[in-house]
This record gives sequence, structure tokens and C-alpha cells, in this order.
Amino acid sequence: MGLNLKYEYGQTALDPEEIEDLKVLSVSTKAELDELEQQNIEEALLWIMGRKWKPEKIFSEAFIKEVHARMYKNVWKWAGKFRTTEKNIGVAPFKISIDLKYLLDDVLFWVKKQSYPADEIAIRFKHRLVSIHCFANGNGRHSRVMADIIAEKIFGLKPFTWGKNNRENSSAEIRNIYIKAVKLGDKNDLTSLVKFARS
Repeated sequence: MGLNLKYEYGQTALDPEEIEDLKVLSVSTKAELDELEQQNIEEALLWIMGRKWKPEKIFSEAFIKEVHARMYKNVWKWAGKFRTTEKNIGVAPFKISIDLKYLLDDVLFWVKKQSYPADEIAIRFKHRLVSIHCFANGNGRHSRVMADIIAEKIFGLKPFTWGKNNRENSSAEIRNIYIKAVKLGDKNDLTSLVKFARS
């Protein structure tokens, strides 16, 4: 039985060869896959809790890969490895390491010079990380975890809530608010995305 994936608006589709790298062959639906990934992500969050890292460690290619690997290593063989396929979002695969290096250098500068408020540095980083789209999948969740790590480990702030306090809207409506905020971020207006992250 193959894996039947139905993607939500804004999600990046996996290529057939990427789907073949699923480690748990009994998974057949998106709901089962989501549950399996969530369990793995919760393990990763436990690993993150109680640890301290310097900015130079957090803002390294090795750490970016390690966080993704910890989030998805029980589910996907390509966890923590940069994608080799083209997607509907992101740079060409050969540019991932180059563009990521520019971003990592930029964010270290922002932190040292306090170029932006703390929340904006975390969200600005998250937004550019998704734009690069380092991995075959999980980029949105990975970038949110990275933003939480920046907020908590570098600035001593609480992790972002990512719309969880927005109880009057359905999950689909919350996702639409998030996607709209991301699109404004594409135009270099991060106000809505920062606000959403703390909602």
C-alpha cells in the first residue's frame, strides 16, 4: 500500500523518490504520517530543552542540519540532509549551502549589533530560512523551531506560540493568517509575521 498524501495550501509536495525514503512502511495516510512526525518532533524538543548553545553554534550549517535530523530521523532517511530536488519554493539545490552561509553570517551580525528587536531577528531568520528551503520537507516546522531556539537560547525569551492563542479561529483560518503573513514577509514587511508568532 502506497502513501496517500493530500497537501494543505502552502505545503511543499514530496517527489516520489523522497516518499520512498519513508522509514515506517506501515504508514499509508497523511494523518498517520503527521502523527509519526509529531512524535519525532516532540523528541527533538525534549533534546532542545535544558541545553545551552552559543550563537556561533546555533548559526552554523551543522546545527541547522542537526535540528532537522533530530526532528525527522525516525521518519525519513533524508532527515538532516539538504534536498537534491527542485521545489515550488526555495533556491536551486546547488545554491542551498551558499545562500544559507549568507543568512548565517547576516544573523550573527544582527545579533551582535542588535540590528532589530529580538523577536524580529528570530522571525527574519525563520522567514529567510524557509525561502531557501534547505530540506525536502518539514521546512516550515523546522524554521519555527529554529526561531524558538533563537528567542529562548539567545535572547532568554519565551518560545513563540505560532497562533495557538488564537482560539476564535479554526486551524484552517489560522493557517491562512500565517500564509498571508509569510507573503507579506516576502515583500520585506515582517510586522504581521512577528505579531502572528506571538499570537
